[in-house]
Amino acid sequence: MIWCSGWRLAAAVSQAGGLGIIGSGSMYPDVLREHIRKCKAATDKPFAVNVPMLYPDVDKHLAIIAEEGVRIVFTSAGNPATWTGWLKERGITVVHVIASVKFARKAEAAGVDAVVAEGFEAGGHNGREETTTLVLVPMVRDAVQVPVIAAGGIADGRAMLAAMALGADGVQMGSRFVCSEESSGHPAFKQRIIASQEGDTLLTLKELAPVRMMRNAFFAEVQAAYARCASVDELKALLGRARAKRGMFEGDLEQGELEIGQVGGAIRDIAPAGDILRRVLSEYEQARAALSPVPTAP
Repeated sequence: MIWCSGWRLAAAVSQAGGLGIIGSGSMYPDVLREHIRKCKAATDKPFAVNVPMLYPDVDKHLAIIAEEGVRIVFTSAGNPATWTGWLKERGITVVHVIASVKFARKAEAAGVDAVVAEGFEAGGHNGREETTTLVLVPMVRDAVQVPVIAAGGIADGRAMLAAMALGADGVQMGSRFVCSEESSGHPAFKQRIIASQEGDTLLTLKELAPVRMMRNAFFAEVQAAYARCASVDELKALLGRARAKRGMFEGDLEQGELEIGQVGGAIRDIAPAGDILRRVLSEYEQARAALSPVPTAP
């Protein structure tokens, strides 16, 4: 959700009854502080900040989060043992994003309050194991005692119900909210998503940090690099800097990196975040009510 989830989206989701999350991975420390303060001014409801630990300035980000009184942090893309204790000493609830049972157990051992079990359907940076949400969530549920939040491929109430049936205590949704009015994603990027179809994304760049993105000219260059057996250094040079900003925030649909989940192919409208949330909850209740009762054995 980098370049897409700033204070407007986080505040709108929280105000509507969800837990909005500011994506700090694309923000300089002073920008993060500004977003936190604007979010606090826009809603009196709880909200969180996601901190990808592979990005620079993690220490500065976390110091600002503590100074500004944010009570919930989602950490990802790194070792939870590094900062969980520091955050909890300051009374902050810590949720860590994982893509395997192994790392779910490590996160629990590090003292996190909950884990997000994210299947490889999800957009953006992802796990190398390519375990689907359907498989990952029940395995993680059986492996840890902390609450489990399902993510990856969830964009409507039916998927939310399925995740809960698998043992999740809640769900995290990213791609669906990229196509919200409050998302800071470029309008051209949002239109590209709602025009996309099944199979328009692929997980790639595993040698650097696995990422799911849409097929475009940049993606074709990545595939051509693999075909000629490019080295890791060559892949880094091809990726360059600010590809994600160029695509998702600035709207360069061919040379930018367009990160979105597989479920992007099912999204067909751009709507206010509050309406999206209410729609998902309504769909969830309708799907639950529509389930046929299981016949009892004679």
